[in-house]
Amino acid sequence: MSANLSTNIMSATRTSIIAVRFQKIGKLYHFDCADFPNLEPSDHVIVETVRGRQLGQAIGFVAPEKAVSDYKPISRIATPRDLVMKQLWDSKAIEALIICREKASQIGGYEMCKFIEAQYNYDGSQLTILFSAEESRDRVNINRLRTALGNSYNQARVELRQIGARDVAKALGGVGACGIPRCCSTFLTDFSPVSIKMAKAQGISLNPSEITGMCGRLRCCLIYEYDQYVQARKALPKRNKMVGTPHGQGKVIDVHPLQDAVTVLVEDMRYIVQREQIEPIEELNALQQKAQAGCSKSESGGCDCGAKHGKASDTHVDGDDNDSANASLAGGSLDGMMDTDNLEDEDDD
Repeated sequence: MSANLSTNIMSATRTSIIAVRFQKIGKLYHFDCADFPNLEPSDHVIVETVRGRQLGQAIGFVAPEKAVSDYKPISRIATPRDLVMKQLWDSKAIEALIICREKASQIGGYEMCKFIEAQYNYDGSQLTILFSAEESRDRVNINRLRTALGNSYNQARVELRQIGARDVAKALGGVGACGIPRCCSTFLTDFSPVSIKMAKAQGISLNPSEITGMCGRLRCCLIYEYDQYVQARKALPKRNKMVGTPHGQGKVIDVHPLQDAVTVLVEDMRYIVQREQIEPIEELNALQQKAQAGCSKSESGGCDCGAKHGKASDTHVDGDDNDSANASLAGGSLDGMMDTDNLEDEDDD
């Protein structure tokens, strides 16, 4: 069984590999469907997984991955009886969760555990209890509880699985800080790594209440527009840079990536200037000085750059040549002159 990443794209043509989902909002897993030529997306199938027999729904065909040579085959197409059995066992999940909590209370020693959800497979042969223990630094010993549940459910294999804070939020659902249902419980099939750098790049306040979700972790939505901010900042000057504007020379005091503009301080007045109106003064001056400085190589060293030898003060530049050089500098690409250092440097300014 091969897990499918969210970046994979379904194939428009029929292939021998099909993606199967076991939960409404869950990862996709790839299986070999060559033995079932009539299988179509949205059909339900029975497959063997590391957690036993499972009933899943076919989502779509995918192109075989070169790195994977052996896909587990689909056992069979689910029958109406299988679907009815799944509904029956799903209805018993809440009862199993209540019994699990009662057993844990009777045994004792599980006060730090929160039992979140109970899941049966489609025929009731396996019962999985999801729990979290975020406040406990030590590994939770669940052997006594597993034994007690095994005695109560002798016809099912009982498994207790510890999950993280994000998976807890995904299982419980609810409304996020934005006022709409949480992303993790509506469409996110996998959790992407999120860092504080993403919040800094977007100019978001680092107040914990502003960047953390209901799970207590950094909000998943911080990654949604991060790439757009990074690309936009590459074409804009950094803070404290001296630039030329229609209002005169000034210092950049703020950057607005989505507006493609910066705020420039010119003689105690603040102006929002679009990127097309910005002249990179520091870069232009540096290039002009380099052009007038002459070649830095020794005259006897076989210089082939074509520049005049000698110091800048001794170098004569005709008026027409000087005007041509300035025009060439002014017509240079602004994007190529902008400082594209790491975003962390901007935060240190």
